[in-house]
Amino acid sequence: MMNLRTLLAGLAALALAPVSALSAELPDLGGKTVVVVTENAYPPLQFVDPKTGEAIGWEYDVMNEIAKRLNMTVEYQNTSWDAMIQSVSDGQYQVGMTGITINDERKAKVDFSDPYMRSEQFMLVRGDESRFTDAKSFADNADLLVGAQPGTTPFYTAVYSVLDGDEANPRIKLFETFGATVQALKTGDVDMVLTDGTAGQGYVDASGGGLKVVGGPLGSEDFGFIFPKGSDLVAPINAAIAELKADGTLDTLNKKWFLDYKMGE
Repeated sequence: MMNLRTLLAGLAALALAPVSALSAELPDLGGKTVVVVTENAYPPLQFVDPKTGEAIGWEYDVMNEIAKRLNMTVEYQNTSWDAMIQSVSDGQYQVGMTGITINDERKAKVDFSDPYMRSEQFMLVRGDESRFTDAKSFADNADLLVGAQPGTTPFYTAVYSVLDGDEANPRIKLFETFGATVQALKTGDVDMVLTDGTAGQGYVDASGGGLKVVGGPLGSEDFGFIFPKGSDLVAPINAAIAELKADGTLDTLNKKWFLDYKMGE
């Protein structure tokens, strides 16, 4: 199992990073209603609690705290990953959150907040897996399959950091949601899923030994909230993120969701 110190290293790097001097007061949005869209398929960042049916997670806690500090009212809605970036770009929603990696291609369509989390990709496998221990040994065995959600960081990491750079490689089996890739892993339909360390640790903790993480990190990524181009929400939300880093709130939430909370218990 991945060492928790490794898991939290990227989180701490952002949460403890120096921030510029903060103003005495954050912007007051006067109770403005902001529609935030998510997928609810990326634990522990956001997911539906199987016991209660409630949508919960790290990102919900952060967004709710941001809303409280900025005096804004959040209305949550859901959409698929495939539709999220374009629908936010079109102005259908005012903010998107679902562990979205900041990159230049997406910046052409939407504005990003400052990063709120840094994560690394790891290989999630079944608990009894012994045929491979890292990306090279996985790639060398042509019988092994990886599950991925198209258009996501795990998909591109599988293509370019694990396999041969061919996005149509038949060893990559595509699924509509990240949760479906993990289910396929559990049932033996694929042999490995790539995930950032935060979500991976959540699945390992919930599996009772059925899943584990192998190998080292396969690159880092920064997560941010997304907005329609030119949104006037970017600056106030960035100010709130900076304050959450500076006063230790992000550290507290990291501990809550990545150390204390065990999914499925």
